[in-house]
Amino acid sequence: MIWHKIAESRLELFSDTNNNLVEIDVKGKKICLVNNHDGLNGCVAKCPHAGGKMADGYIDALGNIVCPLHRYKFDLKKGRNISGEGYFLKTYPIEEREDGIFVAI
Repeated sequence: MIWHKIAESRLELFSDTNNNLVEIDVKGKKICLVNNHDGLNGCVAKCPHAGGKMADGYIDALGNIVCPLHRYKFDLKKGRNISGEGYFLKTYPIEEREDGIFVAI
């Protein structure tokens, strides 16, 4: 894995969003970033079920990301689909450091 700097701060990433989700491009790969109650998380930009744009979804009360198309829920730590359909959402490590925010690809 290679770490890529994506921002100086959370404010830079989430200043224009009210659902705490944003889609970014990192070296040609689209990633959904999540500003969650337990920190920052990252996952693929599209739902593995029907390709819904994850940044258009929302975060439920338990901190799971919910696809906007069919409301499939995914654990952001493990990527497992928790609503029972058996899908897996690829996740990416995110680190907040003194010199910025980084994602590993």
